[in-house]
Amino acid sequence: MMYILIISTAIFVGVVFYLAQLVVLGIEQRADEDVLGAKDAFRKIIEQKDKAQAEKAKLEREAMQIFTLYDMTKEITRHSNEQDAFNIFFKKLKENVLIEDCQLLHDVSEGFKGGILPSEYAVFILKSKEKKLGVLLYKGLDPKDKEKFAILAHQFALALRRLKLYKDIETLAITDGLTGVYTRRYFIERFDEEIKRSAIRKSNLSFLMIDADHFKMINDQHGHLAGDQVLKEIANIIHENVREIDIVGRFGGEEFCVVLPDTDLEGSRLVAERIRKSAEKRQIKAYDSTLRVTLSIGLAIYPSDGKLLEELMDKADWALYRAKSQGRNCTIAFGLYKK
Repeated sequence: MMYILIISTAIFVGVVFYLAQLVVLGIEQRADEDVLGAKDAFRKIIEQKDKAQAEKAKLEREAMQIFTLYDMTKEITRHSNEQDAFNIFFKKLKENVLIEDCQLLHDVSEGFKGGILPSEYAVFILKSKEKKLGVLLYKGLDPKDKEKFAILAHQFALALRRLKLYKDIETLAITDGLTGVYTRRYFIERFDEEIKRSAIRKSNLSFLMIDADHFKMINDQHGHLAGDQVLKEIANIIHENVREIDIVGRFGGEEFCVVLPDTDLEGSRLVAERIRKSAEKRQIKAYDSTLRVTLSIGLAIYPSDGKLLEELMDKADWALYRAKSQGRNCTIAFGLYKK
């Protein structure tokens, strides 16, 4: 009986010990799982933090790019010169990317001996709405900065296009649509500027008023389209016989005007006669007709004939009237006629 009791006790103790081990193992396993779970949670927290930092850095980069592009575009639109615009772009480029050199050209071969591009240069074509605006030639660009370079270059292309649109709008505003010379309003602005410049420099300035003789007859006999062709050709004749610094405008109808900076009486008479004789010889093709036109010209000189814009215009108009009354196709200088 005692033997059975001992056996039973031993078995009971063994079972209890075994169960205790299972409990301990379970606790350890749960503890291990809890540790792994904590490690995993911590890793996820770190990953989320890293992701948040990466996202923040990305947003900061994008913000930097946006503000850089905005500043660059704003600065460029203040200028009307392509080279000035490029200088602003290149300055921003140097601030944001590592690059050795960059040039703006209209064509790849432009500016290189024999039209051959040096091997160390790469090409970026500036385009807007599939229209080529020019090319950027660059070298020494850090490969890590290629994306930034492309972003800035694309924005520069948009700024160039905007610059061209502004120029086109300005040209439309100041240019006579038929003849391509300056409108009356803009011509008068430029004329006034030249008078002030001549006053400061104490130099001569000449003003010509040019009128097409018998222009109404041309319109009546050949039609207004032929008359328009004659006006275009007169504008061409004037441009062919003046300098780039001279200012040409259409005063109204068939009347044109020219400002000749730094030109005295003798010089202005030579220019006026050159224009008149060129028109006299010119055969003008106007659709089915071949026409000829003569010009009457009146001129006045700053400061001898007047120091104000209105005075010079009145004196030149008076001289033009005298040229018309003397048979047309001639040049009259106000100063000489009055003497």
